[in-house]
Amino acid sequence: MSAYINNIFNFSRPLPEPFDKLKSKKITISSMYGDGTSSTLCATVIKAIHAVCHCMNGTGEGAVGIIDHRTAAEYKSSMGPDAYHLVVYDSSSGSVLASVYDKNTEIFESYVLNPSGRDGAAVMMALFPILMQDTEFRDNFSKYRDQFNKSYPDIKAAEYSMALLCDNAYRRVNDPSCPAHIPLNVDKSGNLMRVSQTQMDSGNFTPTTVTAGEFTIFARSGSPVIQKATEIIDVSDFTGKYEFRKRAYSPQEQILIPKLPEWYIIPKEVVDICKHAQATTGRPMQMRNFLLRGPAGTGKTMGAKAIAAGLNLPYMKYTCSAQTEIFDFIGMIFPDSEGGSTGDAQLDQEREILKGMGGINYANVSKLMKLPNLDDMDYDPAGVYQALTGSENDAATSQDCMALVMNMVTEKVQALSKREESSHTSGQTYRYVETDFIKALKNGYLIEIQEPSTIVQPGVLVGLNSLLEQSGSITLPTGEVIERHPDAVVVVTTNISYEGCRSLNQSVIDRMSLVQDIEMPSPEVMVQRAMAVTGETDEYKVSQMVQVVNDLADYCRKNSITDGSYGMRSLIDWIISAEITGDVYESAKYTIISKATSDELDRESLITSVLEPIFAPIRRKVAI
Repeated sequence: MSAYINNIFNFSRPLPEPFDKLKSKKITISSMYGDGTSSTLCATVIKAIHAVCHCMNGTGEGAVGIIDHRTAAEYKSSMGPDAYHLVVYDSSSGSVLASVYDKNTEIFESYVLNPSGRDGAAVMMALFPILMQDTEFRDNFSKYRDQFNKSYPDIKAAEYSMALLCDNAYRRVNDPSCPAHIPLNVDKSGNLMRVSQTQMDSGNFTPTTVTAGEFTIFARSGSPVIQKATEIIDVSDFTGKYEFRKRAYSPQEQILIPKLPEWYIIPKEVVDICKHAQATTGRPMQMRNFLLRGPAGTGKTMGAKAIAAGLNLPYMKYTCSAQTEIFDFIGMIFPDSEGGSTGDAQLDQEREILKGMGGINYANVSKLMKLPNLDDMDYDPAGVYQALTGSENDAATSQDCMALVMNMVTEKVQALSKREESSHTSGQTYRYVETDFIKALKNGYLIEIQEPSTIVQPGVLVGLNSLLEQSGSITLPTGEVIERHPDAVVVVTTNISYEGCRSLNQSVIDRMSLVQDIEMPSPEVMVQRAMAVTGETDEYKVSQMVQVVNDLADYCRKNSITDGSYGMRSLIDWIISAEITGDVYESAKYTIISKATSDELDRESLITSVLEPIFAPIRRKVAI
């Protein structure tokens, strides 16, 4: 028996009354789909049958009903007076949605089906209308219900009828070759995708036919209602509203100030950052460093651009990688022409060595000088400080060491960049090219540092701590000392879910004025934003697509699927693709599903557990 089927048909569970006193669970009788010898009583099937009988008799709470090709069950749990298990089963795909619902607090919790936890009686109850389509099951249910209602006048007859019901259900669910097979997709972990409040509110799970009992929870499902965002800030009212002071920008600088699209919904976190930056202007401790942290696709970069727009500052960005070095933030030295001499034989020789290393840059010069690296500074800052200066300083920090190394490398780069006076007509010249990071800090722009947590060397950003200070400064290879402009804003954006991302150094986080955790937008905001970007006008369809994306994220978190990404970008791609193909289901497979994971089995699970409960595949007629 496969592991996931064992989650439901766990024959080791104790049997409920009136079968709890039996010496053996084996009954010498077999369903028409069995092996002809015996059947085994199953606690899960018995509990589900009893729940249905109570619903039909009006002696118990709960209900079973039919939606379309789906069935629904409300199963009264024994765990509390207000606890219900809600299940929706899709007979076309075999997918199951389930939640534990507290009727008093109206809170939904996850339903996990496994041998040590919930036994799946609620799931089996939802299968009841499909099971009843079989004549053998239907006839034996009628016989057993008669015994149940009369308090079992013939216990042997009840045993035989229940044995046939258990064997019939087991064979039809477990055996794909059975002519009356019932598909049931439950993964090996037993995690079932939840029945959410959004789905309930959409009216998607309102039963049209009641088989047994009276629905009290699914019956409250309403007609489709799409909620609007609670507070919307007009882009035109936001742009430039939090400007520090009036500044005259050149035409080139004006181009760098972001222009927000009209569809963009300003996040609360962006407004909070702009308010703090403006309110602290002119104070001894201005708030100018901010961290936006969150999963992929939550709009962190767009948020950084929105902050620049709100502050009316030119926007620049620097994207980090695993190999990013401290020197990459500062700038590069490039030769203008070949030849020339510094007038110093040793420097000329070092130039040739550096040429073979890839050129004169901070990283190569540091290696040439055999200076300590960041690991050395983090491990033994006092020892490194003494090695660099010849003086003892037990209080030395890695930042002190980094400042010394930066100065030493800068001086060497300056020396290597000079040329002998007599060779100025034909000698080699060098030029320094500053990075956008330096430009932004020098001129008072907003600089976004993207994904610094991907940097392998954890201390790289520590070397920039001096520039993260309000009065920070740095000496460039040209000899120029750059002081941070009072209007300069640094926004660090980092992903907490991509593989390869690391934690930021505590000293860097400490220099952030505000740390904002950016979560996925609310479903209402996602719907509005996606419709505005794509031009899609079917609000209900987009709301269903948003539900799929959110359920997909939830499923991936619960099942430790971490090799992909999902979010607003995937949603927008899906909507656009569906418009092109005309098939929402097929487009989902190549946008949100394929991006979520590269594992084939995980993709199949996402399709059956997340996508198909809301968007079933289109059955196309095949020409003969």
